Amino acid sequence: MRVEHVMGMAVSFDVRDDLDPAAIDEAVAWLHHVDALFSTYKDDSMITRFGRREIDVEELDPLVHEVLDLCALIELDTAGAFDIRVPAPNGTNLEPSGLVKGWSIERAAAILESHGATNFTINAGGDIAVRGEVAPGEPWKIGIRHPEIADRMAAVLNVAGPMAVATSALYERGRHIIDPRTGAPSSGVASVTIVGPDLTFVDAYATAVFVMGLDGLTWLGETHSDHGAFIITNDHRTLSTPLFDHYRSRQSEGI
Repeated sequence: MRVEHVMGMAVSFDVRDDLDPAAIDEAVAWLHHVDALFSTYKDDSMITRFGRREIDVEELDPLVHEVLDLCALIELDTAGAFDIRVPAPNGTNLEPSGLVKGWSIERAAAILESHGATNFTINAGGDIAVRGEVAPGEPWKIGIRHPEIADRMAAVLNVAGPMAVATSALYERGRHIIDPRTGAPSSGVASVTIVGPDLTFVDAYATAVFVMGLDGLTWLGETHSDHGAFIITNDHRTLSTPLFDHYRSRQSEGI
């Protein structure tokens, strides 16, 4: 197990293969590079400078173009529930973090795979890229935190990769998720967890469904049948889709 503090959080690498430590070094270096480009907490990051109109679009790194294009596609996909044109910590109205974290962790997973790793997880603040199994024939157990009790699990998933799990909630950073359609913080539900094949999209969809609230379950089922969702309401009710329940363990969980 290795833990690196990057992008304002602890990112853990749990690799069950015999892997050269240099492979994890490469993945960590990639995440620090992403942070330098995209952090909305750094005054000198490229996304901050672009948001402040200190640099033109022609001067952007190709990776920034890639992320902005992905964000535009997801904005259309979610009918505006996901939109990066919202207030950011750097004082701009350009906040792509809801996609950048998942996208960068997927790329970090690809780096480990390029070095031969097949069984590992990368956990970035509860958003997790899963590959293979924790042991032969044994899926990874992924806990979903109770929205009010930090040491209690609301659900546990049995997941073998390739798979991704992402949660959007208020318990870490308060009412930080903005509904782009109103400009106000979104707090209609307490927590949303999405499972699916790629953390780039799973992370963004978790944000979008959080904004949509309970209607997000219907949207996800109708538009992305290869993704599952689990919602905890503010009055502690839980709702989930059949695909999410497929991965769900019935042990050691409950609101």
